[in-house]
Amino acid sequence: MEVTISNIPLPIDEHYMIKKQRLSNGDSQTRLCIVSGIHGDELEGQYVCYKLQEKLGKLIGSWNGIVDIYPCLNPLGVDSITRKVPMFDLDMNRIFPGDAQGSMVEYVTKCIIDDIVGANLVIDIHASNIYLREIPQIRINERQKEKLLPMAKWLNMDYIWVHSASTVLESTFAYSLNEQWTPTLVVEMGVGMRLTPSYGDRLCDGIFNAMIHLGMMEIQKLSIKKPIISTDGQVHFLNASCSGLFIPLAHHENLVHKNDLIGRIVNPLNGTVESEVLSPCDGLLFTLREYPVVNEGNLLGRLLEYTL
Repeated sequence: MEVTISNIPLPIDEHYMIKKQRLSNGDSQTRLCIVSGIHGDELEGQYVCYKLQEKLGKLIGSWNGIVDIYPCLNPLGVDSITRKVPMFDLDMNRIFPGDAQGSMVEYVTKCIIDDIVGANLVIDIHASNIYLREIPQIRINERQKEKLLPMAKWLNMDYIWVHSASTVLESTFAYSLNEQWTPTLVVEMGVGMRLTPSYGDRLCDGIFNAMIHLGMMEIQKLSIKKPIISTDGQVHFLNASCSGLFIPLAHHENLVHKNDLIGRIVNPLNGTVESEVLSPCDGLLFTLREYPVVNEGNLLGRLLEYTL
């Protein structure tokens, strides 16, 4: 059943409309919310929304409860392929929990929070930007580790990063809901403006596993990956020492050894290698540069120090 969360008239007979798809089965009131599209250039979650509905439709009678799917919280951003909300130039994920008396975007974010608060679990799906590719991972605010870490292990991800970065801090969607006692997990995977179906399929299995733990589903046991868990102190950032064209030579998602060659920065004009990027330790390469043109200081990758 399609449900409209907010509908605001815009010029030329257009509307800023946020919709969700509500799937319900049985009499249980346990509610799981799947959220995507806060950033208009992140599309990985839309594939998950599609695939999850396809799979749940084939399992009628095998699950019980409510699944609310929000495929696109920033429809103007998706339509224009922009991260922020067009016209307002606002990052929607920096104005939660919103304000019913505020601007249009503040009003919309308030409507979204009011509709979701109280759910048993919320999964907020993000992709990286067009410059970086991420392995399937969950990012958790260290202040909420005790509550969220057990749930994060359900979702079939490679890696759980417990840290204090802005993606899970005040004014974000996840932080606002967690502060209102609604457990919310932030998933990061793939790359901006693209789809990585294999990652989405893995997350769907993780969502089914979450439904089993929430008492919403009884199906055969799933093969769920045990994630690596880290803290800030174990993560190394690889930054460009000069400008040029970055050519990756290590494989994303792979374990690397200390001093392994991650990639080279080359000068296409004179055919020289300007810099070689070496691994500072043994570990997991969980972020890797996707867009090849770099300037000095640009992020090339992230490496989780990990004993091989």
